[in-house]
Amino acid sequence: MTLTAKDVAEIMRLLEESSFDSLSLEINGVKLNLQRGSAAPVRQPASPAPPAESQPVQSAPRKAKPPSEPGLAEVASPLLGIFYRAPKPGEPPFVEVGSNVVEDTVVGIIEVMKLMNSVRAGAKGEVVEILAENGALVEYDEILLRVRPGV
Repeated sequence: MTLTAKDVAEIMRLLEESSFDSLSLEINGVKLNLQRGSAAPVRQPASPAPPAESQPVQSAPRKAKPPSEPGLAEVASPLLGIFYRAPKPGEPPFVEVGSNVVEDTVVGIIEVMKLMNSVRAGAKGEVVEILAENGALVEYDEILLRVRPGV
């Protein structure tokens, strides 16, 4: 059995109508991870770390450069796909450096199997860094942009 774009669209519709927040599915080596509302994972600034022996091991996101300042929230890609900063070619980007965002602000689109998935900020504040290039392949959990938390 293989998944078609129509199958993925139907699975997405069913997830949206369900009470579940996410779904992970693997069929014949094809992995599909979905989250309700396509909300991007947001990494909040780190708090003081517990002793090293009790820390879980985490893999570093791909292409992550150090933040320009401490305390920035990171908006990570919820999916593997092609990242677009604007709704259509030739239109202005959703956000620029200096844009103010709230949790529900769309900051980009990720195309997966010809389906467009909105990426939301997931944080409130000012966009200070945009790391993902328009039209670039991004991986799951790759940092797309950073937000200075604020009101």
